Amino acid sequence: MDRRNGGRGTVTDKLYSSVRFETEFRAIPGDITKITDVDAIVNAANTSLLGGGGVDGAIHRAAGPQLLAECRTLHGCRTGEAKITGAYRLPCRYVIHTPGPVWHGGDRGERELLASCYRSCLELAVQNGIHRIAFPSIATGVYHFPLKEAAEIAVATAEEFVRTHPDKLDLIEWVLFSDSSLQAYAEVICGDAKTEAERKAEK
Repeated sequence: MDRRNGGRGTVTDKLYSSVRFETEFRAIPGDITKITDVDAIVNAANTSLLGGGGVDGAIHRAAGPQLLAECRTLHGCRTGEAKITGAYRLPCRYVIHTPGPVWHGGDRGERELLASCYRSCLELAVQNGIHRIAFPSIATGVYHFPLKEAAEIAVATAEEFVRTHPDKLDLIEWVLFSDSSLQAYAEVICGDAKTEAERKAEK
């Protein structure tokens, strides 16, 4: 369903989807390193781009040592910006790396930096002919960005991007590890974020 006029999206069992300006927005549970239906995945990196914990470490482990070798040639990345590499052993073509902001209470530009992460990744995607891209929940792990607010910023920034870049992206999805993250993004993407099974259980 088209979300340009605020319509609700489609909800199936643990997959939440809506269409905004001809681009599908989707929230799904899972491991981003195993996603096979996208051209690129996004790595919630640190500024060194040399690997770390969480999603960053998982992506480096799955991609293999060639990813780290290429990252060494990039000489880091500033918070809110993004750089692109090959995906190596991952089942996609590219990895886009972006360092998210550490949450310090919201008075150090964290919100704009997070929005900049998404804009930078999407700009790189368009520049490299990427039509389908998967994100993790950037900055909501050890960087402690509030989950609900992060989801709102992520989806709003992506929606504004596809509004101003029509026909460039077919799919923007968030691959979420925890139920709480999935619910947060689903509520922003679909409004009343309940699966069909949950709806039936309420009857």
